[in-house]
Amino acid sequence: MSLLSLIVFTPLAGALLILALPNTRIKLIQGVALAAGAACLLLTGYLYAAFDKTTAAMQFVERFAWIPAFDINYFLGVDGLSVAIVILTALLTLTAIIYSFNITLRVKEFFFWFLLLEAGMLGVFVSLDFFLFYVFWELTLVPMYFLIGVWGGPKKEYAAIKFFLFTLFGSLFMLLGMLALYFNSAPHTFDMLELAKQGSLLPVNMQIWIFLALYLGFAIKIPAFPFHTWLPLAHVEAPTGVSVILAGVLLKMGTYGIMRVSFPVLPEATKWFLPFLIVIAVINIIYGAFCAMAQKDLKKMVAYSSINHMGYCMLGMCAMTAIGYNGAVMQMITHGIITGSLFFLVGVIYDRAHTRDIDAFGGLAARFPIYAGLMIMQVMASLGLPGLAGFVGEFLCFLGAFPAWPWYVAASTIGILVTAAFFLRMIEKVFLGPFNEKWAGLTDMNLREMVAIVPLAVLTLVIGIWPRFCLDLIDPTITYMVGILK
Repeated sequence: MSLLSLIVFTPLAGALLILALPNTRIKLIQGVALAAGAACLLLTGYLYAAFDKTTAAMQFVERFAWIPAFDINYFLGVDGLSVAIVILTALLTLTAIIYSFNITLRVKEFFFWFLLLEAGMLGVFVSLDFFLFYVFWELTLVPMYFLIGVWGGPKKEYAAIKFFLFTLFGSLFMLLGMLALYFNSAPHTFDMLELAKQGSLLPVNMQIWIFLALYLGFAIKIPAFPFHTWLPLAHVEAPTGVSVILAGVLLKMGTYGIMRVSFPVLPEATKWFLPFLIVIAVINIIYGAFCAMAQKDLKKMVAYSSINHMGYCMLGMCAMTAIGYNGAVMQMITHGIITGSLFFLVGVIYDRAHTRDIDAFGGLAARFPIYAGLMIMQVMASLGLPGLAGFVGEFLCFLGAFPAWPWYVAASTIGILVTAAFFLRMIEKVFLGPFNEKWAGLTDMNLREMVAIVPLAVLTLVIGIWPRFCLDLIDPTITYMVGILK
């Protein structure tokens, strides 16, 4: 079996092995989940080491006929756009598995669904056949539905159903767009690389309708305004490890889909839609920040900040320049690391205090220095402090978009100010001032939590100081993709 297939199917093998184990063997189930997640991350580490960073070509390509009658192939490959997100997915899943060792309800089913979700997400990012991409895309829907609906908070059923219906609604439109591309290609094909070569030959009106159908599917996942309403509820109700995957990886499927499919396959429609997309990006940035500022619940605040940060990704994508595209991909990666760690950190305090109310705390920094240090560092990264990972992507998005959309970029800076305001207010209320003696019995972070969170904090620092660590990986592919669109 080739490398990409191993990466995708290692979590699936772990999930099936867990299914064969008895419910009572909790430690063994956790061990299998940990081993599958770790093996997958090691394989992506090898992928990173073996990846040729000087070429824009697809690498580690695997292709064989799957349903030959309709030219549907098992077609996998990675380039600079997808390889970093594949590694991010494996890293966040492993850390989420480690953190989720505190799950006590139906442990077997939890880790089965979790590993199945990882297989689906990895499949999305390595698929080059649109039909296969769609199969993996839909595969992520069922595990996430159960992970929220069974292990979530008080409104878990409502949150799970809302997530499922929103995503399924978008998927149906994506299916229509996919079929339209298939029947208007000659010969009929689902090959994304071939569709990108033929897409510009389609009439502009047809491109616009297909783009709109695909956009509905991708925008709901981002989530782009006004399809964002499922996200805060899903985050608040989901268990901590699931929130991390939801913010860190699942949202990236939307922006990745637009960059992998919509833009290269439908270039004329892309140009037609750009004024609309830039407005949506600015709304996401400003509206997401103001919504976050209004929250008293820590988790809801971080959830709305995700809407704000995904707006920066869209801003960079609308630049149609190599700098903006690099910024968008960089923002996808750094947002996954930073916001993933923030959800872990919110989970740490919730597990102890059983509340996420910002006003309920006070003075925690004096009693919980490790927790306070990590939280303040990741918050500073999220608000875009230079020297930390969040700054690089945001700066490149602004730099790339400014020549084409100066007024929109100027308006978007409001989002940075508001983000700084609500995060600094949170630090003041939770960590500074007199200590609330109600929490005198709480303890600082334990080893399990540290193992899950510290690697993400280290990466935040490394990427902030040495962004070439990521940019060298993605730049050749991004420069090539922008060249095709012009």
